[in-house]
Amino acid sequence: QVQLVESGGGLVQPGGSLRLSCAASGSMFSFITMGWYRQAPGKERELVADISRGGSTQYDDSVKGRFTISRDNAKNTVYLQMNSLKVEDTAVYYCLCNGPGHYWGQGTQVTVSS
Repeated sequence: QVQLVESGGGLVQPGGSLRLSCAASGSMFSFITMGWYRQAPGKERELVADISRGGSTQYDDSVKGRFTISRDNAKNTVYLQMNSLKVEDTAVYYCLCNGPGHYWGQGTQVTVSS
């Protein structure tokens, strides 16, 4: 079975950085797209960034220029480098891997607070 293991969340001050990782195991193929979503309290889950198998990326306007998504296809791992973090970035971040199926990570908490 495909399992996604997320790591890298935590507490950081505004302006700080975090790097999220999501490693997929048990997959016999590379995912068509891999991405990160987030859900803040009282808000809908929203797309933060995604990346195709070939490396094409998309970002939500709110994180453009601050976040960078990347993937290592050999490791079936997707990363989200988050710089210049803002309080409004506080949310649970979920990894999503898309292929023949769709697989979600369990989420990792990112808290930006002074």
